[in-house]
Amino acid sequence: MTTVVLGITVNYINATMINTFCKHHIFKLNPQYILFIHLVFNDMTQLTISILLNVLSYIFQTIYVSLCCLLILPAIFTTLNTPLNVAFMAAECYIAVCFSLRYNYICTVRRTYIVIGVIWAISSLSVLPDIFILLATEPLQFLNSRVFCSRDCVFRNPYSLKKRDATHILFLVVVWITLFYVYFRILFAAKAVKADSKKARNTIMLHGFQVLLCMMVYVQPMLSQALTRLFPAGVASVNFALFIIIQILPRVINPIVYGLRDKTFRKHFTHYLCTMNIYSKRTTNVE
Repeated sequence: MTTVVLGITVNYINATMINTFCKHHIFKLNPQYILFIHLVFNDMTQLTISILLNVLSYIFQTIYVSLCCLLILPAIFTTLNTPLNVAFMAAECYIAVCFSLRYNYICTVRRTYIVIGVIWAISSLSVLPDIFILLATEPLQFLNSRVFCSRDCVFRNPYSLKKRDATHILFLVVVWITLFYVYFRILFAAKAVKADSKKARNTIMLHGFQVLLCMMVYVQPMLSQALTRLFPAGVASVNFALFIIIQILPRVINPIVYGLRDKTFRKHFTHYLCTMNIYSKRTTNVE
């Protein structure tokens, strides 16, 4: 019940942000806001599917493998998309600060949508081999059998498990190197032009904490195994805690860090909420 309430609340905020983006043409011409709204849409999809899987696991315990695949694949894609999206947003910020004169040439709307396509392509390429391994190694009866719907239960071949861990480690290293390089360059650039280095440092620390939460998904399988061994009697509690911390918490913080802290977006977002509130009151009075 807790996860459902949190999911509905976060998705309502995210849906309002998407509506705000769609209603104002100024956002559609800015790569920063395009990447942000893609992150919001991605988080909405991921959160909806993850909570649905969580509810199904409590109600039915097991579901058919074929149905589980249809649900779990978009959940995996969108989960892997988040850290990649954040990394590209950091790169966009780096270009805006360190190459401000060439920003409009480097960061265009067309290239931003290409970047979004690259994000989905990278996530797909990291997961699609698991499908081929599943079809090649498992009997057809397995697709009609019932399992607890999780990635490890569906893609249970040892090669898939090893590939998953190797892919996560690769993503972890590449994204962290990118973020460290980008954020330190931004900090040094702020000091070079005698900007508010304290504000830049605080912003970097806040974004770094958010990225850390997003990237915990890469170590979730290993963390789950370690905690399960330490607390064998509390497997359900461990899984629930990890689900809240790794899947829901970053989606709660994302709109605050990347949306409400931005003055322009916050201005239009609050105006939209006020307009909705006035319209709701008028509708109530008419009734």
